Amino acid sequence: MPEAARRQAQSEPPMRELALGLTYPQSLERAGAMPVILPPLLPEVIDLLVARLDGLLLTGGPDLHPETYGHAPHPALGPTEREIDAFELALIRAAERRGLPILAICRGMQALNVARGGTLVQDLPSERPGGLSHRQEEAGRVPTHEVRLAEGSRIARIAGATAIEVNSFHHQAIDRLGSGLRPVGWAPDGVIETVEDPTARFVVGVQWHAESLSESQPVQADLLAAFVGEATDWQGVEAVA
Repeated sequence: MPEAARRQAQSEPPMRELALGLTYPQSLERAGAMPVILPPLLPEVIDLLVARLDGLLLTGGPDLHPETYGHAPHPALGPTEREIDAFELALIRAAERRGLPILAICRGMQALNVARGGTLVQDLPSERPGGLSHRQEEAGRVPTHEVRLAEGSRIARIAGATAIEVNSFHHQAIDRLGSGLRPVGWAPDGVIETVEDPTARFVVGVQWHAESLSESQPVQADLLAAFVGEATDWQGVEAVA
């Protein structure tokens, strides 16, 4: 029997797997955090899970299914994972009930918006033609367009600027804003690239992949460090309480 066939015969049967790019935990570790990767769990244990966290970072991933915000699927809708959708939306709501600092990246920002009752543009090229190409072919460490930041916003204060360069790997985007979220960053074509909740301790969403740029752009490392700093301070407040 060929070696490849012998290895296959001794391996586990095919199964669904949990996968996450290492740039997420590595960038958080550099910022001073101890990252923990969360598998999708049953709804009844989510509050117990969140009770052990000091902050929540929401990562990129597949398209959210439009049923999560009451829309029919668009022909250009990409692959979806409804189990992940349900888990992440419940996780966000549990984290917000507890007041955890939240940093939401790419799909994570879209999920944050949906968790607060917002909707999404399902496919930018067909629904908003003539804009930027938001799915770059370059590597994630390469920025490809500018984002204009609102003066006085938390992210502008972190950046020390009102414009930054970002990467771009999405075809969906925020359409109707979720409750309490404020847009504070825009691509040149008007697509919302950053949201904040000005009333929360730290709730920030960015449409780009800050973790992939954190080694080459100090501003992206500063964003992650600000999130970790808020989680550290929040832990102290919880300990006192």
